[in-house]
Amino acid sequence: MKKLTLTSLIALSTLSTFAYADCAFENTQEVKTISASFAAWKAVTKSMAECGNVSSTLDSEFKTKVGAALSATPSLYHISGVANGTFVPLLNNGLLRPLDDLVVKYGKNLNANQFIQIDGKTMAIAMMINTQHFMYRKDILDQVGLEAPTTWEEVLVAAEKIKQADIIQYPLGGTYKTGWNLAMEFINMYLGFGTDLFDGDKPNVDNESGIKTLEMMKKLTAYMDPEYLIADSTFVQKQFQQGNVAMANLWATRATALDNKEESQVVGKVYMTAAPKSIPEGHPASTMWWDGITIAKNITDEEADNAFRVALEGLDEEMVKENTDAAIWLIKGYVPTRLSNGAIQNAINRTPSYPLTANIGLIHTALGKNVSDYLTGQKTAKETLQSVEEDYISAAKESGLL
Repeated sequence: MKKLTLTSLIALSTLSTFAYADCAFENTQEVKTISASFAAWKAVTKSMAECGNVSSTLDSEFKTKVGAALSATPSLYHISGVANGTFVPLLNNGLLRPLDDLVVKYGKNLNANQFIQIDGKTMAIAMMINTQHFMYRKDILDQVGLEAPTTWEEVLVAAEKIKQADIIQYPLGGTYKTGWNLAMEFINMYLGFGTDLFDGDKPNVDNESGIKTLEMMKKLTAYMDPEYLIADSTFVQKQFQQGNVAMANLWATRATALDNKEESQVVGKVYMTAAPKSIPEGHPASTMWWDGITIAKNITDEEADNAFRVALEGLDEEMVKENTDAAIWLIKGYVPTRLSNGAIQNAINRTPSYPLTANIGLIHTALGKNVSDYLTGQKTAKETLQSVEEDYISAAKESGLL
């Protein structure tokens, strides 16, 4: 079994440029990158592009495309952004290049907590941590006389008070889009009960914690937009920006957009705190993630050397100083801000990392497929959890895990 060591601090668009005034070297070779599309990656790829001959694809659905792109010979991209969930499949399929020789040559300015190591080999360079934390309109909570909730039960109380006061269209937002997002909500809340997703390699969700998780998720939907099953992070972000929701558990990387004067009507009104707990004595019902860069295996050594140099230009101190609010950076020069408070509180309060195992992807997929059946009344909680475990077992046998 591969052993992973991570030491940490706690819409499609293409960008290209040939200006390299702020780059440490003039890049004369083509470098292509693919990554998620949010503020941090926009800042990093813009900084890379200053070296010249860099084109970056930022795609909110890149996780479904990157595997095929890097499997090509040669790879369609030189640099790939990754996070916990996207890193493992690329690693297991042998699509990533070890970086230790490149780190020795060019990585003197990297922090030790940026090295993502597998069996002693550096396979990725982390640039930031990410987590879903609680964002709330302080002015609205003040109107109903409440402090920021610390448990999901308290969120229900706050949501009902806001609904009765008729202050805003929807008291609550949630990333409940059927599939990956909905499964992520279940995993966060389920782990908050202190229960493991697996018993060895066998699934372990058909239990009391699983039922309580589904029941709480359904109670919360009563305060959301009725179209919650299409609500991803961008959907909820826009709801906040347009002043249509009062509270949501949303990715830390979305915080800076809420203070963007060009597109947000709630600048300075949204505050951040730790994710609510599933049980009062537990940890925040969320998971800690990292984002970072990898280099494709199916390219030449010369291309890899050049791409790594370009990547490091995107992860330098100058970029961080210009984009402090875009992420909770692991890069030298970062100083925490108001917008990072929720993520830091998650870390302080023992929020676990999202599991980096081969079987987590299978249970995530099974949850994403089945949880909506309970929310829409097509199945009972028990039937839903049985279907999740059955789908996991089938996929695990097919892949050789069982």
